[in-house]
Amino acid sequence: MFTQKVSYFSSLFLFYEEKIMTHNNVAEKIENIAQPLIAALGMELVEVEYKREGRQMVLRLYIDKPDGITLDDCAAVSRELSALLDVEDVIPGKYTLEVSSPGLNRPLKSLDDFNRYTGRLVKIKTFAPIVDDAGNLRKTFLGELLCVDGDMVRLKLREGQTASIPFSGIAKANLEFEF
Repeated sequence: MFTQKVSYFSSLFLFYEEKIMTHNNVAEKIENIAQPLIAALGMELVEVEYKREGRQMVLRLYIDKPDGITLDDCAAVSRELSALLDVEDVIPGKYTLEVSSPGLNRPLKSLDDFNRYTGRLVKIKTFAPIVDDAGNLRKTFLGELLCVDGDMVRLKLREGQTASIPFSGIAKANLEFEF
């Protein structure tokens, strides 16, 4: 009996893992399709999400450009991408397409993003604890983005000390809005 339960839960886990991998694969395929289209419209693709929300699947794209995104920009990308996705038929079943600005707390995904936003307030979360220059062990860093040196991101933290964070150790990074 116990073996059957473990087997049952193991099957559920594998099914759940397979669904996650499928969603990630769809997001990657969408990114490959959307990237050139959005670039041709003079914008940047920041992030693609494909996930279940309630009973429906949602495909959400975040776009940006130096002067900021307008409602017309979102509508243009939505219209063009919707037509392209209908032809490519990448997504099985029904889904809702949403196109949006990344907002004030824009995610930082690449070293180019970090270079572009030097001097801005950022929040970084790391996979594992890292020691800042004052000897404090932490996983969350909030401070001014000083520079990118090779693959190291340097911050001047709110407390006054600095920190050097390897890009490969960053789990999540966002711009922070200052009031």
